[in-house]
Amino acid sequence: MTTPIKLLLIYVTETDLWEQTPLYEAIIRRLRQMGVAGATAQHGIMGFGSHMKVHHKRLFGVSDDKPVIITVVDGEAKLREVLPEIRGMVHEGLVVLLDAELVPAIPAD
Repeated sequence: MTTPIKLLLIYVTETDLWEQTPLYEAIIRRLRQMGVAGATAQHGIMGFGSHMKVHHKRLFGVSDDKPVIITVVDGEAKLREVLPEIRGMVHEGLVVLLDAELVPAIPAD
């Protein structure tokens, strides 16, 4: 049996800001300061949210509002500790906390 963990998914857009910094960058930096085990920000290819506006690449691959997904992995206690701060940073977006299972890597021979 492997260690139970939690997976925190944060959905924002590339144009969302925290002060003068992109929101996804501010969230990643804050999570690191708070000692979270790991986090990754990824661009979405296409999506829509509560406003029903479809976000995707436009002519020549340019989009003014690409979706960004931040994936955070840690134990439940740590993620519940950081949640209030993250929720305070995400004004328009979605925050989801899921159960997950850590699958250890197979050692190389």
